[in-house]
Amino acid sequence: MKGNEALAEGAIRAGCRFFFGYPITPQNEIPEYMARRMPEVGGVFLQAESEVSAINMVYGAGGAGGRVLTSSSSPGISLKQEGVSYMAGAQVPCVIVNVARGGPGLGGLTPSQSDYFQATKGGGHGDYRLLVYAPGNAQEMVDLIGLAFDKAEAYRNPVMILSDAIMGQMMEPVVLPPLREVAPDKPWATTGKHGRSTPNVINSLGIVGEDLERINIELQEKYARMAADEVRYEADGVEDADLVVVAYGTSSRVVRSAISRLRQEKMKVGLLRPITLWPFPQQVLAELAAAGKRFLVVEMSTGQMVEDVILSVNDRSKVTFFGKLNGTVPTVKEVYDRIRSLLSEGGEG
Repeated sequence: MKGNEALAEGAIRAGCRFFFGYPITPQNEIPEYMARRMPEVGGVFLQAESEVSAINMVYGAGGAGGRVLTSSSSPGISLKQEGVSYMAGAQVPCVIVNVARGGPGLGGLTPSQSDYFQATKGGGHGDYRLLVYAPGNAQEMVDLIGLAFDKAEAYRNPVMILSDAIMGQMMEPVVLPPLREVAPDKPWATTGKHGRSTPNVINSLGIVGEDLERINIELQEKYARMAADEVRYEADGVEDADLVVVAYGTSSRVVRSAISRLRQEKMKVGLLRPITLWPFPQQVLAELAAAGKRFLVVEMSTGQMVEDVILSVNDRSKVTFFGKLNGTVPTVKEVYDRIRSLLSEGGEG
């Protein structure tokens, strides 16, 4: 399946029954697929008149306890950010997919990883956080979207899948999970009193300063639990590596191919692939830095995740960056040559 279609089918099988969105390349296969499949499973598909409308429809369906999905690409995600902040403040679960493209502005239709800051550092206003998953193949598009729905409900928080144009458009075999039915009734949802004396009210407004402070303290406590319990990453060959390459998504696939060639040449190089971009795998990077590893960060951007790597190693190790600007994917040879050069500088190879 195409990555976008695999993600959409994975969402349906995870119990998603509401989709609201607006067309933008390169994520259009997701709403196209949902438009066909949602009626078959008794779900709701609606193409909104804008991204702003779509994210507020997500707010409504999520507040009523439904498993709800929206997807877009970079400029469209920017338009949704106010609604994302509202849902984070109101603690409404949902899943948001960004099939990223080049920018800034309208940019282009080609793949990019320049939305990392937007995804992991807030994006909208206020002190809120999203769980952010970065799939590395079509199977993870299926697996992580199911996990995203479960975690969104467990924490009552929006969750983002950060993909890109290549991840969305490429085709790979996938194993699909069985179809799940998820009850929409939640004790906090706006679905009637259900034995309570008063109905639930979902709101992010805190007119009284002390009330808003209490809400924010509760949110920060939740984010601390997320940071402690939800870190995911893949470490491949880092134990004996002199150089650890940090990359996610499409970049990690290129890096993996380059490392495979280098290992055949007995080069000591490993891959650390963050699967959660937030919470970021800071601890494992700190431990690798303490063990004397050096780092190369490969991104399809001018360098955004590299800042989190630098913060994680905290001056205990050297961090080098190699990036390609929006719409340009690094080649295996470019990454191979950069790694060889760095290893040679360190006395290897």
